[in-house]
Amino acid sequence: MNSSYRFATLAVHAGESPCAMTGALDTPIYQSTTFAFESADEMAAIFGEEKFGYMYTRYGNPTIRALESKMASLEGGEAALATASGMAAISSAILGYVKAGDHVVAARSLYGASYDFLNRKLPRYGASATFVPSACVEDFERCIRPNTRLIYFETPSNPVLEIIDMQALADVARARKIPLMMDNTFGTPVLQQPLASGVTVVVHSATKYLCGHGDAMGGIIVGPKPYIAELSREIVRDFGGVISPFNAWLILRGIHTLHLRMATQCASAMRIAEFLSAHPRVERVNYPGLPGHPGHELARKQMQAFGAMISFEVQGGYEGGKRVMDRVKIFARAASLGDTRSLIVHSASTSHRAVPREQRVAIGVTDGLVRLSIGVEAVEDLIDDLDQALTYSGD
Repeated sequence: MNSSYRFATLAVHAGESPCAMTGALDTPIYQSTTFAFESADEMAAIFGEEKFGYMYTRYGNPTIRALESKMASLEGGEAALATASGMAAISSAILGYVKAGDHVVAARSLYGASYDFLNRKLPRYGASATFVPSACVEDFERCIRPNTRLIYFETPSNPVLEIIDMQALADVARARKIPLMMDNTFGTPVLQQPLASGVTVVVHSATKYLCGHGDAMGGIIVGPKPYIAELSREIVRDFGGVISPFNAWLILRGIHTLHLRMATQCASAMRIAEFLSAHPRVERVNYPGLPGHPGHELARKQMQAFGAMISFEVQGGYEGGKRVMDRVKIFARAASLGDTRSLIVHSASTSHRAVPREQRVAIGVTDGLVRLSIGVEAVEDLIDDLDQALTYSGD
C-alpha cells in the first residue's frame, strides 16, 4: 500500500485486501500447516525458492504474511518477520547478527528476559555482552570493542521508562558500521519511528499493544530485506519460533485500533502519573511525560506522546508495594502489558526476577517498584482505585 498514507489508514489497510476468491474484507485465517501443488515441477520450484508460493506454514503462510506486510508499512521498514512470541523475535533478531566470538553492547535497562538472554544465554553460544552503565550515548560508544557486532536498547525502557536518544545512538552506530537494534514494544509505531531515526532493526512483543486484547502471543522483527530473508531461512525456520496463523490474525485485528487505543491510554497515563507524583505515599514516579523525568525533553522530541506505562515507588518498600497490589480492585494483577485492561505488577518478583538484585537496584528496579499498564477504562475510576489502595497501604 502507498506509504504516503497516514498511520490510521495504514493500520487498517496495509498488507490486507479483499480476498480474490470470495471478496471477504477480513484477511482469512489460513489455518493449514501445508499447501498442495498442481505438479511436481511447481512443488520443486517453490521448495527451491525459484517461484513464490506457500508450501508449509513454518516457511510462510498468507495470514502471517499479511501481518508482516502491515508491520513493515507501519514501521517504515523494507520487510518484517513474525514470530511466536516477543522473545522469539528478540533472540532470533540478535542471533541473526551475533555468532561465537562476537560482542554486543546493550542498554542497562531492559526487559528482564532480554537481559537474561544477553547475560546468560548468549555466552553459551560463545558471544558476550556489555551493559552500558547509563543512558548516555557517549557511554554506549565507550563500551564498543573491535568485535562488537550489535548495539541493543529499549526506549522507553521496561520498567523504569529510561529514555535514550535514538538519533544520536544511530549516528554512533552508523559511524562504527555496527547494526543498531531497538525494542519498540513500549512506544509502538504510533508514538515513534525508530527506523526513520537511523535504527537498523526494530523488534516488538506483538503480544502487547499491537494485539492489545491479551488474547494472542507473537513477535515482530522489522528491518532490511536481505537481513529479514536470511533470518527467516537460517534462524526462525530452523529454531521453529513461528507464529500460528490464528494468532497472526488476532494481532492483525488488534492493529486496526492501535492508534485509537494508544491515544486514550496515553492521555489516561498522563493524568495518572500526575496524580501519583502528588500523592504523599508515593516516593518516586517514572513517566517521561512528567517535567521532572530526566528524559522528558528528549521524549518530547522523539515521541508523539509519552506512552501508557508508568512505574512508581511506594512508601514501605516491598511490603508497601505488595499492599497496593493486593488492594486494587480494577487493576488486574497480571504480568503482561498493553492490554485494554489496566494491569499492575511487582517488577522485582516477576519481569526482573532473573536480574541480579545489585544490578536491578542500580537501574531503579527497587524492591518496592510497582509497574502499571494503563488500559482504556475511565481514568477517574483508575485514579480512585489507586488512591484507595495507596491510602490503605499506609494504614
